[in-house]
Amino acid sequence: MLEAHVVSVNYGERMAVQDVSLRAEPGEITAIIGPNGAGKSTLLRALNGALLPSHGEILLDGDPLRSISRRAIGRRIAVVAQEAELRFPVTVMEFVLSGRYAWSSTGAWGWETDQDVAVAQGVLRETELEDFSARLMNELSGGERQRAVLARALATEASILLLDEPTANLDLAHQAALLWLVRARCDKRRASAIVVTHDINLAAEFADRVLLLLRGQTLAMGTPQEVLTPELLREVFEIRVLVDAHPVTGAPRITPVHEARW
Repeated sequence: MLEAHVVSVNYGERMAVQDVSLRAEPGEITAIIGPNGAGKSTLLRALNGALLPSHGEILLDGDPLRSISRRAIGRRIAVVAQEAELRFPVTVMEFVLSGRYAWSSTGAWGWETDQDVAVAQGVLRETELEDFSARLMNELSGGERQRAVLARALATEASILLLDEPTANLDLAHQAALLWLVRARCDKRRASAIVVTHDINLAAEFADRVLLLLRGQTLAMGTPQEVLTPELLREVFEIRVLVDAHPVTGAPRITPVHEARW
């Protein structure tokens, strides 16, 4: 379990995150939403140990995150960023296998075991990328590439997934497909996922809990029904919204109300 207790993060004299607490429960998806500059990505980087909190504590299975090696963190926490940075061409299979790095004793491509290959093949099936395994990553479409990034994270077999705008620049079909994969991993393997997103309706549909940030502070934390209210959303995004129930799923459905300003 990943927990943040009253965590603050500073960039010099500027406080990007202030006194935020959350807990990633097994089997649950937590969405972090808020306007640009609210501290969402900064909080996610702190949860992965990439940034040290200036105040508060982050615990991984009860141990302080700062006391755990990067390799041990990599076995238990996987990160899905918006884009994969590749310095040289690799195939989809090679890229997904690199997610097994934390389990390697040599730390370089070419070390993979039969177990590593089996895990990689399994997540390629799970993400419907089997037919793309020999294709170069830079030959993929945006949706295919992002599925490969998720497949690499799943190949770590980490029980905690941290996703930073994973559906950015994807069309509606690919957005839903990617989050269904995350939902399935949480449901079937009791994984936890924390997702930073600007898409409030996706958060409402897929998240069990929502953390609403404003200027680095927690404005609200709870179920989508508790957090995604017209009053709170107007306070955060400075726009009037209509919130009703999705006719199929019953999840909150948010529609901006564009009012004339003259």
